[in-house]
Amino acid sequence: MGYKDINFPKGTKFLVTGGAGFIGSNLVEVLLEKGCFVRVLDNLSIGKKENIEEFMNHENFEFIEGDIRNIETCQEVCKDMEYVLHQAAWGSVPRSIEMPLLYEEINIKGTLNMLEAARQNKVKKFVYASSSSVYGDEPNLPKIEGREGNILSPYALTKKVNEEYAKLYTKLYGLDTYGLRYFNVFGRRQNPDGAYAAVIPKFINQLLNNEVPTINGDGKQSRDFTYIENVIEANLKACLSPHESAGQSYNIAYGGREYLIDIYYALTKSLEKDIEPNFGPDRAGDIKHSNADISKAKSLLGYSPEYSFEDGIKLFIEWYKENL
Repeated sequence: MGYKDINFPKGTKFLVTGGAGFIGSNLVEVLLEKGCFVRVLDNLSIGKKENIEEFMNHENFEFIEGDIRNIETCQEVCKDMEYVLHQAAWGSVPRSIEMPLLYEEINIKGTLNMLEAARQNKVKKFVYASSSSVYGDEPNLPKIEGREGNILSPYALTKKVNEEYAKLYTKLYGLDTYGLRYFNVFGRRQNPDGAYAAVIPKFINQLLNNEVPTINGDGKQSRDFTYIENVIEANLKACLSPHESAGQSYNIAYGGREYLIDIYYALTKSLEKDIEPNFGPDRAGDIKHSNADISKAKSLLGYSPEYSFEDGIKLFIEWYKENL
């Protein structure tokens, strides 16, 4: 079972930080469909107003433009909220290597502000976005929680620190926290633009525009690409999980493994394009292979991802063509 049959009492109150972003806006859409009240906090540094434009006049939706680096703002938005889905963060491994101080401010201080505001406002559950990057240089596959290597980037370090703070907030203060280690999420509303765009939407966008994409490295790196629907399911199921499963981190993926070069040629075939890629240097701080063991999330959260890479990529290409 995915998330379609998950229901909350009508009017249940959710705060989604980063709700104008890719993952956040998809969570907002599903929660509104389920009759929940949704408040979004976003400073629009990465999120886009157009991602939430269709919800602006919804009676159960509220948008607050603000920054998680401001503790007063965090306190304000957590008032009367039952659940916090904390997606606000700056992503991108290469950019974090260029801007470590900014990543410290946003991803660590901002998350700590949100944890503290959630605690003081007696939020039921605090579900937050972590990342597969916390596995660092641990060479074994699949990746298993508790078996991490040396951190390879400031971004990965911020996510690791988030996990440690969240564990403490469960242990010391009784706030139920759930860290979701996302593995290469893709899907509707994902930004294809810019130097740090995710690889799948970037490839699709370039191919549709008859541009020659560049693959970093030899294309033989592998990833556990995870369709957005699976991530939505994980967030909702974490909200309904027992206290015993709190204070921990969970791999959120499909549990598959795709090679970048194979994905590239699958996309050229789907889009009927005959364009050979360029190959560039490896990206600094990147992990060569990534594949998740999702048994812990299945066992403790009831996570049961329905969408394989093949399912997701078909739906994503359809959405992308319609929304160009």
